[in-house]
Amino acid sequence: MSVRVGLGLANFPFSGARAFWRWIEMCEESSVDSIWQSERLVSSVPYLEPIATLAAIAGATERLKFGMNVVVASLRDPLVLAKECATIDYLSDGRLLPAFGVGPALAPEWRAAGRDPSERGRRADEVLELCTRLWSEEKVNFQGEFFTYTDACIEPKPIQQPLPLWIGGSSQVAIRRTARIGTGWLAGIQTPAQVAPVVEAIAKQLTSVGRRIDADHYGAGFGFRFGSWDEPVVQRSAELFRRLGRIDPRDYLAVGDAASVVARAREYRRAGISKFVLRPVASDEGDFLDQTRRLIDEVIPQLHD
Repeated sequence: MSVRVGLGLANFPFSGARAFWRWIEMCEESSVDSIWQSERLVSSVPYLEPIATLAAIAGATERLKFGMNVVVASLRDPLVLAKECATIDYLSDGRLLPAFGVGPALAPEWRAAGRDPSERGRRADEVLELCTRLWSEEKVNFQGEFFTYTDACIEPKPIQQPLPLWIGGSSQVAIRRTARIGTGWLAGIQTPAQVAPVVEAIAKQLTSVGRRIDADHYGAGFGFRFGSWDEPVVQRSAELFRRLGRIDPRDYLAVGDAASVVARAREYRRAGISKFVLRPVASDEGDFLDQTRRLIDEVIPQLHD
């Protein structure tokens, strides 16, 4: 079972594109396994769109893998989404890690786009079924509640066959969806204690449907900071968790030295996680780059097998 560390982006922490590419170059030249871009389509805070971002990263790198953390499948057209993913995987020689969820019911995209959030799960199921079939089948015919396809096909197909399909979400429906069609599972903002029962539930559900997911295809993320809890940037981040009301920030964030980050990763490892999406807690782009460099130099050598 291989432990691998990737880095995640939520909002855009850089002053411009040049600083972003400096960060990507740093990761490409290091032992960072992958880059993960979160999705927020409606926001007054800068967020990069994941599909376009991963396409750009594919063209600028040769080694790094990359994924979405996660794309809301129910907001996407399955034919376009399948074609985009297949194209990126083909041009990157098989480095794409697609990950999808249904999105929270209170996400601003539903109201902004006039969509009914109550149907997001059913719509996502059709989107993901169509994508997986389009990635592998010569022609797809489909009659569903939301989509109807007749002899639909895409070329070129993805390099990876089958193309990975990581599923996000921890509800019972998400667990069943992961067991039914997923090749991996990616946690949301969850502590090790919250992750462990989901991993166990997916394993049980896999047994009941007669499928398997590789034991090292379970991922989770957490924020890290080489510094102290007293720093204003850490206090601001901790306050966001307190507002959620579900997570004590000290159970999620890893703040301190390299040993603190490694210890938190090993807590997740005991919960069944071997793939990590770590997010620097930083005050500006220079700090973001410094935090990344310290992770590369001091933490990843201790975690990668």
